[in-house]
Amino acid sequence: MSLPHLFSPLSIRGVTLRNRIGVSPMCQYSCVEGFATDWHLVHLGSRAIGGAGLVMTEAASVDPVGRISPADLGIWDDQHVPGLARIARFVEAQGAVAGIQLAHAGRKASTAPPWLGGRPVPIDQGGWTPVAPSAVAFDAASPVPEALDHAGIQAVVHAFRRAAGRAREAGFRVAEIHAAHGYLLHEFLSPITNTRTDEYGGSYDNRTRLLKQICKAVREEWPRDLPLFVRVSATDWAEPGWGPDDTVALAHHVSSYGVDLVDCSSGGIAPGIAIPAGPGYQVPFSLRIKNTVPMLTAAVGVITSPEQADQIIRNEEADLVLLAREMLRDPHWPLRAARALGRDVAWPDQYARGR
Repeated sequence: MSLPHLFSPLSIRGVTLRNRIGVSPMCQYSCVEGFATDWHLVHLGSRAIGGAGLVMTEAASVDPVGRISPADLGIWDDQHVPGLARIARFVEAQGAVAGIQLAHAGRKASTAPPWLGGRPVPIDQGGWTPVAPSAVAFDAASPVPEALDHAGIQAVVHAFRRAAGRAREAGFRVAEIHAAHGYLLHEFLSPITNTRTDEYGGSYDNRTRLLKQICKAVREEWPRDLPLFVRVSATDWAEPGWGPDDTVALAHHVSSYGVDLVDCSSGGIAPGIAIPAGPGYQVPFSLRIKNTVPMLTAAVGVITSPEQADQIIRNEEADLVLLAREMLRDPHWPLRAARALGRDVAWPDQYARGR
């Protein structure tokens, strides 16, 4: 059998991606009360026109207190569905698969958009008190979050379940649970942020309990023929934090709950941690999972050139590459990559004269 390459299709359950290129979730900070706008339609629709196989929304919060900022996308209310459905329909009409990331920001919630400083938003200015596994602030300038009690934890599980139902109603065909970058589920995983002494803290089994419960709940709500991803920070890049061994063990566990793919990112748990970022610096985490767990992986992080992305797929270091900043710079990166790699792929009829 020939080796896979960047423009070979990828089938997961009942969904086939036309290539191995995905648009990574990227916050746009352009919503009001969680509602998707024309900005999101054009932003995500452009990447579908540009040839990506998978187009993921930004983090969609399952709870209003789980938004990173007041301008974040939401999926906590049935009224959010029509705007999201409009986007999913357009993305799918261009031949891409529409995906959505389900998220909760935890202690990193209630902050301003980056271009407004990114600092915590006070309650009297439209902010709110964040929640977290433990009452430990992100930094000296951030508020101390409220530690979730047992009822609050179960409410989070229910919120993810309900959000998965809304995502399916909106027409998305890939769902991703966000458990990375220092947000709520990652906060439960990492001993840096989880200082609980109950069944959700302490041991590895306890710290992973909430994510496993959410994977189970979402998989029960999400149709069996549709893929489920989990994004993780494969390492905190700090001791005594979450590390690669923990990630491999987690991949084993979540696969038993019907997770199809682990999306391998890293970092974000706390400020001031040095991360050795460079081209493809997170690919080894994806490869390690592929070498030890029978499940799919995605690589993300400073993947910029067509040749680099193709090599990752050809070397079977990942099954899917996700691009973020490079897609902001060039919405049509997949079409350009096909030309660079000598692949003949379809262009939208409306753009054919520019080919």
